[in-house]
Order: sequence, then structure tokens, then C-alpha cells
Amino acid sequence: MGSLSRRPFDVSGGDHYDGMKNAHKLQSQQDYIEEGKPSRTMKNVDDWLPVTGSRNAKWWYAAFHNVTAMVGAGVLSLPAAMVYLGWGPGVAVMVISWIITLYTLWQMVEMHEMVPGKRFDRYHELGQQAFGEKLGLWIVIPQQLIVEVGVDIVYMVTGGKSLKNFYSLVCKDCKHIRQSYWILIFGSVHFFLAQLPNFNSIAGVSLAAAVMSLSYSTIAWGASAHHGRGPGVSYGYPHQTTADTIFNVFNALGQVAFAYAGHNVVLEIQATIPSTPQKPSKIPMWRGVVVAYIIVALCYFPVAFVGYWAFGNDTTFDNVLGKLQHPTWLIAAANLMVVIHVIGSYQIYAMPVFDMLETVLVKKLHLPPGLTLRIIVRSLYVALTCFIGITLPFFGDLLGFFGGFAFAPTTFFLPCCMWLAVYKPKPFSLSWMANWISIILGVLLMLVSSIGGLRSIIRDASKYQFYQ
Repeated sequence: MGSLSRRPFDVSGGDHYDGMKNAHKLQSQQDYIEEGKPSRTMKNVDDWLPVTGSRNAKWWYAAFHNVTAMVGAGVLSLPAAMVYLGWGPGVAVMVISWIITLYTLWQMVEMHEMVPGKRFDRYHELGQQAFGEKLGLWIVIPQQLIVEVGVDIVYMVTGGKSLKNFYSLVCKDCKHIRQSYWILIFGSVHFFLAQLPNFNSIAGVSLAAAVMSLSYSTIAWGASAHHGRGPGVSYGYPHQTTADTIFNVFNALGQVAFAYAGHNVVLEIQATIPSTPQKPSKIPMWRGVVVAYIIVALCYFPVAFVGYWAFGNDTTFDNVLGKLQHPTWLIAAANLMVVIHVIGSYQIYAMPVFDMLETVLVKKLHLPPGLTLRIIVRSLYVALTCFIGITLPFFGDLLGFFGGFAFAPTTFFLPCCMWLAVYKPKPFSLSWMANWISIILGVLLMLVSSIGGLRSIIRDASKYQFYQ
């Protein structure tokens, strides 16, 4: 991985190459990666790779890509996180997390083209610029892969569960079908969608997913508000030992960290936007980010606060929709919306992984780029995530642990570390203090949520069932 090259800054905004056409073009010319070949070959390969294959996106592409990446099914677990945080700390954690992650997202957008003549199209390329060629890879790549592969596995399970819930709601007297089969049905869709060549080619899927995320979030808090606060609702901490309460608070913080995970694909999304010296990509990208974060606030805050208000500490842990059974058609529709959303979100998080795999295979192992390579690599990845989701249907219990161990660094403080390393702001200046506050809070979040998540996994391990 140490020899991954960065694509030169294309002042024309980049030509659009279709993946299939490029594959045949490269094959017909036998234009494969070999030692000592000119840089033209590398450029042709970059035009074939998923992240840099198309640079004609508009700002609204960035908006709905970011909404799809950010507003995951984890938003439905935010009322449960509020159970262990309470009103005061819970509201504070939600709002502060929104502010910090918007700030770190702005930093990444700004750093995308901070060096004249270069575009840092991938998270690890920015890490290499900040920390060095080898160290940057070792810092960023493992965490980014944990986030992206972990999210895809979780979404395999989430998609299967939501399909099962939809089936149970609309056909109460139908034959029971095991959850493993539903995960397999959900996963089968991705064997086809995964063959779409690049980010811009999944724009329609991402747009549908963004609309669905806003829709089912609205249903979740709207139905909770309609349900109202029951007579026995309590906002006190559940009756547990002091140790259980502390660890559950830690795990709730991990749930919040998981909810803000879109940073792992933001540079790859920005790479699809054309850029010129007169109009750099950060202008339309930031416009899209602002719109996306307004939508994030409209989804996260009402779901978390209204859901907690309606059900108090009786909120189910995984999904607030589990507390809402009426009207049946509306809850069934919300579950179907979750399915459509996680289909798009799976592809958003899978695309950078495809890019990494195909880059290594073509640039390091010198395999010929083409349709055959793409079909094999992507199908194997989908099969792997589907197999793990079927084998470990309780993978969602790892959200708290992953939220601390990987999501918190890449979202809350790694961009700040890069900013300090590159720009070196004056000590005790506003920029310096803002970054260090974010770093300290992010590190604390990483430590406590990792501990809470790991403890929950150990405690619940005896209840886990394989191949449900």
C-alpha cells in the first residue's frame, strides 16, 4: 500500500469515463500496470477506479451522498442512548457531537486541495500528507476499513431484520421464515448493485436512500409524538448496579459516535466533484455538507428527544420502531424504508473499499483492470459481508465497541490531528484551542465507549445465537 499514488490535480475537472468502456480500452491496448511504465498508464487506471472514475458531480450529489452515509439506521437507537444519558447530558452530547463533527467535516473539505496541484481523493492520502507516507497509511487504513466493512456487515443484518419485520407486519398469518434467509435476500441485491462502476453511478440509489432516511426518521418521531407519553413513563436511570449504569453510559456514548460516521467517505465523495483554480471543489462540497447537516439535525434530534419523551427508559435498545406497532401499515412502511436506505448506504460505504482493493490488485499486484476483476472482487466482498451477517446476526451489538474504537477517531479527532500537523496553528489561538478541545473530547469518547461496548459484548455473549 505504501506506493499508492495520488492523482494530479485536473484543472479541467476530469473527463468522465464509463467503467466498462475503460476496461475494454485498457485491455485492448494491453495498458496494464508494469514497473517503469509512464504515468499515462496510472492516469488511465485512476480513471477506471471507483473514486476517481468520474468528476462531474454537482453539489446536491454531495448533499444526498452525505445524508445517506450519515443518517444510518443507527438513528433509530438514539432514544435508547438517551435512556442512559438522561435529558441534560443527553441533549448536550447530541448537540456537541453535531457541532464537533460539522467542524471536523469542514476541516476535511478544506484540506482536500490544500496543496496546489494535488487532490487528496481518499482519506488515507490525506493521512499520508499529514503523518508521512507509511505512518499515514497505518494510522488511517485500519480504522477506515473497520468502519466501512463493519457498517456494511451491520447493514446486512439491519436490512434482513427490517425485511423480516415488514413481512411479519403485512402477513401476520404467513409461515415463519428464518432471519438468515432474509439477510441472504437482502444481500443478493448487492451482487448486482456492487457492479456499478463509481460513486456517480450510484447517485440514484443514494438519492432514494437519503429520501428514505428522512422519511423513516420522520415516521419514527411523528409516530412517537402521536403515541404520546404514557402514564407510567419514567426518565430515571433503570434500576441497575452502579457498575452496570456506568458501563451502559459508556455504551450509549458509542451509539452516538456511531451515528456520526460519514467522515469516512467524505473525501471520496468530494473527489467526484469537478475542480478548477477559479472554482475549487470545496465550494460546492461545503454547500452540500451544510444542507446534509441540516437534514441530519432534522432527523437525529427529533427521533432522539421525542422518542425518549414518549417511552422514557422503556425504549427498546436496537430500534425505536420496535415500540411502535400501530398503525401497522405505517410501521411496515417505515421498515421498508429502512431496507431501501441501507441498500444505498451499504453501497456508499462499500465504494471506498472497492477502490482500495482494486487499487492494490492493479497497482501493486499488476493485475489487469477490467470487468472480470471488478465482478470477482466485488462479488467476493458482498459474499463475505453477507456470510458474516448471517453467521453473526448479533453483529449490531458491536456498535458501541466500534463506535468508540474506530468511529470516534476518524470522525471526532483524526481530522483535527491532521489539521494541527499540516497547518501548525499558533499555540492558544482559536484554531489551536478548538482542535485540542475536539481531540481531548474525542479521545475520551473513544476510551469510554470502547470499554462500554466491550463489556456489553462480554455480558451478552451467552445469549448469542449463530445462524438465527
